[in-house]
Formats: sequence, structure tokens, C-alpha cells
Amino acid sequence: MIKKYSQLFSFIFFFVFSAFVTTASAIDLDDATRTVVADSSGKTIVLTPEQVKRGKRLFGATCGACHVGGISKQNPNVGLDPEALSLATPRRDNIAGLVDYMKNPTTYDGLESIAETHPSVASADIYPRMRSITEEDLTAIAGHVLLQPKVITEKWGGGKIYY
Repeated sequence: MIKKYSQLFSFIFFFVFSAFVTTASAIDLDDATRTVVADSSGKTIVLTPEQVKRGKRLFGATCGACHVGGISKQNPNVGLDPEALSLATPRRDNIAGLVDYMKNPTTYDGLESIAETHPSVASADIYPRMRSITEEDLTAIAGHVLLQPKVITEKWGGGKIYY
């Protein structure tokens, strides 16, 4: 008898709970969190929630295989964390710098092109995923890269410690 009532109670609890909880929503990011540096002059922009979602999705689809968690599998010493991006030549710690890199990637010191080995718009014939990437997509991906240190803090680009 107790077993019968416990099953009934479980069913009622599940039904009531599912009636009140319709969807699981992501954390709403405030404007301060969505504000990132736009260019080397220090100008900032606020990413829209749509750009944040699109950037996350596109990063996962086009960059995530090699840059999971903001690390660089090819060179674990250089990640996508703010410090590493700011020390690159030219600086890549802003939207314009990252978009430029995704169009024409160069070595960390900026001296030679690595378009043949790194997916980019310039090498879309080699990397088919880059063929349909638009300027808006590049901005969304760059926004995702710059937003992650604010969201997941030191884990972004943390390397072997976290991933």
C-alpha cells in the first residue's frame, strides 16, 4: 500500500514540477558583462544577446575542435586568454584584431602568414567551414572569445589545468 502511494506521490510531484518549470533558460548577461573592446583605440561595444548566442555556436562549430576552453591545441603555450591576445603582434585583444586574424592569420609575432595551416577566410578553399562565414559571423566569434574570460574567468585559456 505504501508503495502504491509513493508511486502516486512521485507522479503528482513530477507533474506539478514540470507544469511550473517549462524551460531552462541561460544566464542573462548584463550590459557590463557583454561590453567588449572593439578596436585598438579602446572603443567598446555591447554585444547583443543574439551575437553572444551566435558567437558561441559558431565558435563551437568552426574553432572549438582546436580551441576547446580557449586553449590552442597546436601550441598550448599560447591560448585565447586576454593576456596572450594582448601580447600578440598586432594585438588581438579586441574585436577588430580577432576579425583581422580570422581573415588573415599570422604567427604570434606577426611576421608570417599561417593561412595554409590555420582556418581562415583567406584559406576558405582549404577549410570548407570558412566558406560561408560572414563579417557578422566573425564579429560574433570574436565577441565570444573576448566575453568568455568574463563568464568563466581563469578557466578560459587555462590549458591543462582545466581541460
